[in-house]
Amino acid sequence: MPLTSEDDIAHLLSRVRYIALVGASDRPGRASHGVMRFLQTHGYRVFPVNPQLAGQKIHGETVYAALSDIEEPIDMVDIFRRPQAAGEAVDEAIAIGAKSVWLQLGVINEEAAARAEAAGLDVVMDRCPAIDIPRLNVAPVGGY
Repeated sequence: MPLTSEDDIAHLLSRVRYIALVGASDRPGRASHGVMRFLQTHGYRVFPVNPQLAGQKIHGETVYAALSDIEEPIDMVDIFRRPQAAGEAVDEAIAIGAKSVWLQLGVINEEAAARAEAAGLDVVMDRCPAIDIPRLNVAPVGGY
């Protein structure tokens, strides 16, 4: 079951430091663009992932083509993809040894969530960390 309790979600967000953001956009009007900036200003290191923008910069960070291209260990994969495309990102998160996956608002894929949980990852689905962090008064563990 995906995490749903406020305490569990706050605990997850408080121990995350490195986030890979799948579906990162360089367009200011896109939700992923604003959420990435929000996460950075709240102390998280965010690695943008988007094969169409690989090698470019978003908010000062180089964009990666795939999760497997990131050399840092990833605590959480934040997924901004259509629900039917989210499964591929979840499978990549499992393959790189991420500790958790966060499927954004409107991104509901029960099968992918079940695969992640079976692999030992924490799962949050149909929520946004940019909403939950201030609401739950969460601060990440140290800086990066």
